[in-house]
Amino acid sequence: MSIKKIRIEWVLLVLLYSMIQVASAQPSLDDRVQSFLEKHQSEWNDWNIPMRDGQLLYDLIIEHNYTQALEIGTSTGHSTIWIAWALSKTGGKLVTIEIDKERHEQAVENLKKVGLDRFVDFRLADAHQLVKELKGPFDFVFSDADKSWYKQYFLDIAPKMEPGGCFTAHNIGMRMSGIREFLDTVSNHPEFETTIETDRSTGISISYKQPK
Repeated sequence: MSIKKIRIEWVLLVLLYSMIQVASAQPSLDDRVQSFLEKHQSEWNDWNIPMRDGQLLYDLIIEHNYTQALEIGTSTGHSTIWIAWALSKTGGKLVTIEIDKERHEQAVENLKKVGLDRFVDFRLADAHQLVKELKGPFDFVFSDADKSWYKQYFLDIAPKMEPGGCFTAHNIGMRMSGIREFLDTVSNHPEFETTIETDRSTGISISYKQPK
């Protein structure tokens, strides 16, 4: 073997070792997400969900291996992080809708910081109209926008949901206009089976679409 060839191979080995060292020094996606959530857990306001509710959404997606998700009401992205984090494990994608430009932009920035933006299709739009236009199909939905429109969101998206899919809604324990109508509709829908997580801070409904 020539000295020149030995030198080339040595240089390649050094470069390979350097690349491995750099890669090993980079925090994993899980580490980045967990660190970000812990650092900012006291700062999530502006209609964001509490941490334990985010964990529930994450667990539902992982447990059922959901991959086609829709979020109605991004706010600044706390629930979006939990959903996208779970979808990063299942190989899925999230469409999330927010009507407020400032909140939308903050959510995009937050998801970029944790490295989850590639799993999210951010839509700055009026959900009243866009939910009707989305073609789906979806197997996981989280509704956390205007409560007076909960019933209509459900009616618009239910036909686009896969059998076995899950429609969740936040704040259903609050006395707000539209909550009662939504609960009556989803609880009596022949294609869905609904339970209520009453131990949550403001209540979450979980409705599974039954196979035909």
